[in-house]
Amino acid sequence: MHVAHLTLADFRSYAVAEVPLDAGVSAFVGPNGQGKTNLVEAIGYVATHGSHRVATDAPLVRQGAPRAIVRARVHRDVREALIELEINPGRANRARLNRAPVPRPREILGMLRTVLFAPEDLSLVKGDPGERRRFLDELLTTRTPRFAGVRADYDRVLKQRNALLKSAAQQRRGLTAELTATLEVWDTHLAQVGAELLAARLDLVAALSPLVAKAYAELAPGAGAGLEYRFSGGDGPGEFSTGRGQLVEYLLAGLVEARRQELARGTTVIGPHRDELLLKLGDFPARGYASHGESWSFALALRLAAYELLRADGDDPVLILDDVFAELDSGRRRRLAEMVAPAEQVLITAAVPEDVPSELTGAVYAVSAGEVTRDR
Repeated sequence: MHVAHLTLADFRSYAVAEVPLDAGVSAFVGPNGQGKTNLVEAIGYVATHGSHRVATDAPLVRQGAPRAIVRARVHRDVREALIELEINPGRANRARLNRAPVPRPREILGMLRTVLFAPEDLSLVKGDPGERRRFLDELLTTRTPRFAGVRADYDRVLKQRNALLKSAAQQRRGLTAELTATLEVWDTHLAQVGAELLAARLDLVAALSPLVAKAYAELAPGAGAGLEYRFSGGDGPGEFSTGRGQLVEYLLAGLVEARRQELARGTTVIGPHRDELLLKLGDFPARGYASHGESWSFALALRLAAYELLRADGDDPVLILDDVFAELDSGRRRRLAEMVAPAEQVLITAAVPEDVPSELTGAVYAVSAGEVTRDR
């Protein structure tokens, strides 16, 4: 899989941009602030319908413009698809596939798969648990697009249950029979959709763990890297299959046990939205113990493991390395370059040509003041 052409209209700093691309390695080179990251951010947006830099769509639209257009022509085996997203801050975004309107943009998730590593990914190691939950859920959606709907359903039920708990806490109603009956209804909804999300996460962590360990060992030989899923209810269900039925019962029991605590706090304290993905170096948690170099290596290992997992599904995802090599020492830089070189398409941003390792040869684009010119 690779992106053969990228078109931008009023996206970030670009009024208009037309960028033809080849398979293999392409490097976007230029000083900071010239628009390199905007290009790979746009490709990532086509794949995930989100940005790795901002939480909302408004900053993606060029100042003064009402909307932005991102269009990517994607080659996948012998097939070709033209994917277009219209970004409308404050209103529903629109999507087209091969110029035909798509009822809901999320229906085209999976048409383009990307794995993007950027400096912001240090938060996967050093940030709060929400960053790691987001990593898992975005990878789930990339592999199986229907999980976008599962996540949306869980968020909707959680929001409604929290509203009920907050109202009860503010009114100091106590645990009345009426409130208990209503909570039991929402408990059932939350447990059912939460169990589906939880089962998928547990399967994903099991599949990722050996790939993370392998990638970290290749990048930074030393202490072994590992993953451990931590449940918000304390001890997990123990030795169990990841079938939904048993997980539903586990979540229901946890919600009942935490009910008085939730009423006092006015929020749901049990469920996938409060779970943690623990990153471990040897016997210690990476967060708080890992050095800066170890944190970079762990974040890279997570993304490389995601790449290998998606690749095993049948298609090489597009691998994007946004301003990565300048932060690495020479040994890690060389090892990373050797690991990613076989990918079908690698897109790199760098401030100077010297930041692109010699092991990664291919097209070079000069980016300056919003102009993209192919040098070779």
